[in-house]
Amino acid sequence: GPDHADRGWSYSSGYQWRAKRTLGFSNTHISGAGIPELGDVLLMPAAGLRWTAQTRSFAAVHDKRSERASPGRYAVTLPGHGVQVALTATQRVALHRWRFTRGGAVQVLVDLQHGLHFTDQPRVTEAASEVDLARGEITGTVHAKNWVEREASFVLRFSAPIVRATPLPPRPGERAARYLLDFGPLPGRELQARVALSTVDVAGARRNLAEADGLTFEQVQAQATAAWEQLLGRVQIDADARTRRLVYSALYRALLHPADIADADGRVRGPRGQVLQAPSAGQGQPPRYDSTMSLWDTFRAVHPLHTLLVPERVPGYVESMLAHHAQQGFLPLWPVWGRETFTMIGNPALPVLAEAVAKGLVPAERQAAVLQAMVETSTRPRPEAPAWAQRDWALYEQFGYLPFDRYEQGESVSKALEYGLGDDAVARVARALGDTATADRFARRAQGWQQLWDARLGVVRGKDSEGRWREPFDPTEATSPMNNPGDFTEANAWQYSLAPALHDAAGFRDHLGGPAALGDWLDAFLARPLPRADKHLGQEALVGQLAHGNEPGHHVPWLYAFTDRPQRGPALVRRIARSFYGTGPDGLVGNDDAGQMGAWFVFTALGFYPVMPASGTYVAGEPLVRRATLTRPDGSTLEIVRSTQPGVRLDGRPMDPTALPLAALMQGRRLELGPMR
Repeated sequence: GPDHADRGWSYSSGYQWRAKRTLGFSNTHISGAGIPELGDVLLMPAAGLRWTAQTRSFAAVHDKRSERASPGRYAVTLPGHGVQVALTATQRVALHRWRFTRGGAVQVLVDLQHGLHFTDQPRVTEAASEVDLARGEITGTVHAKNWVEREASFVLRFSAPIVRATPLPPRPGERAARYLLDFGPLPGRELQARVALSTVDVAGARRNLAEADGLTFEQVQAQATAAWEQLLGRVQIDADARTRRLVYSALYRALLHPADIADADGRVRGPRGQVLQAPSAGQGQPPRYDSTMSLWDTFRAVHPLHTLLVPERVPGYVESMLAHHAQQGFLPLWPVWGRETFTMIGNPALPVLAEAVAKGLVPAERQAAVLQAMVETSTRPRPEAPAWAQRDWALYEQFGYLPFDRYEQGESVSKALEYGLGDDAVARVARALGDTATADRFARRAQGWQQLWDARLGVVRGKDSEGRWREPFDPTEATSPMNNPGDFTEANAWQYSLAPALHDAAGFRDHLGGPAALGDWLDAFLARPLPRADKHLGQEALVGQLAHGNEPGHHVPWLYAFTDRPQRGPALVRRIARSFYGTGPDGLVGNDDAGQMGAWFVFTALGFYPVMPASGTYVAGEPLVRRATLTRPDGSTLEIVRSTQPGVRLDGRPMDPTALPLAALMQGRRLELGPMR
């Protein structure tokens, strides 16, 4: 994909619609994360022999009118460089096709120093590369330190011999090469480049490159389009044009990650940088190792959507997490390129695993290993973790919460509540496996949030080791460790007060005093204005205190199903969908966060949502679409109908709107969702 800048909040994934210039086209990206990473092996083509070793800028002004993007293909024209660029990919090979507007020699910049930067320091720590002129090939390995420390080996192969390779002078702090390649006149004025990468070594990248051998650019593009059509086609909807565009764009983003980073032979570097053999996701399945898991975001809706639409992928996610645990000692938090970033809080892999167990997507013989990994992740110290990260559980075990005066890392309330979410997930799996002692232990831990509930104010609040509330205290003030550290993570006290409902919505309702009390709390939450909103603290897409632009609030509208006024939930859902999702370049508020914003919209369109993901159930609402048909991997279908008759019925049987089980949905044929009353 195109990189318009190599650093900055607005260029976290390299691309920015408002940008005027393109630096080049790199071969690894993350969709919608808030921190820049990857961006390996930047290429930039141009007609003629304009560039020299003294050239300082190789960027191009792109023709915005020529830009086209669809699943499996990207294209743009660079008029000043005299080239039409088209990109596509197989599972492991990136393909670039460049058609030049005039004949004669051409040049290509190969920038191995380039990457998407989280810091201002040079990212490359060491690098080696070789050029084979006759074979039209460059190979090498780049070690980098940015969001994570990692290495990327690559093979870059051109469709024509390289006439000349000129190393460019290194800029201050650079360790990786930049090459200026010259090519002679080309048949049909076309040059192609193919890039394969490996977390392991050049030999692995070369075997990956062979995946596209014998295939033309057009054939690969057709295969990519067909693969996406098959995936997106699992959801067929009857809706207006705007809703259709929104649903399929959201579904595309929700299916981009996690990403399989295993080599074709199954080798991959795990979180400690050691090579392991990627596990198989089942009998007859090829090895795979999934990374790029934005778990704090995606446990909420992306993974529940995958269990519904692509359940065949879920065992692979589970085995990848277990392999990560085996090498690192705990389950992943936010892995990129196989390495652990330690980003965000809690143990968000736990509800993902509990959900997979609850939905029957973990074989019985692997469930004990899942539970063991979950328990160890929740109890083992992590002395190697950064000082700012979660390192041990002693204070949490002692107090049942994190006292802010003894927990120096900050975010004490948010972390304690997220720990409780993970504890509930452990308890659910332990109970399913008949381990009553473990289930009871973690179920008790999961209720620790009640010690942080200030009944007078009706919100959670920081508490010290003597049981005293934090003073001064403003429940509308959002905090974040990268901006203004405090007790909360990209949220305020009002927003995080609803976190316990992610694992026990009914218990949270009852703690407040019942359905009417929860309804009153939600009404006040949505009516109370939010002063000093800051998007860098997750405060955007606002409805009162609800900040839909960040993940802690995504389940809020669906909590009305647990109140005495359930009809207000669908009304709020429609308001959010109308106000904060659009079809233009500004059509998404906040970071998509590896598909979470998109997954929320897909569920909203279908009319139900995973409020408590670890439970394996969904909460019903009212669909945005008139009708939808979900096609399961075995070819059977579930028809979802927007009904005028109140209530929820599956194949004619009334269902509890607060607990639609996936098992029933996977067997049912017709789900009718009527008005909530």
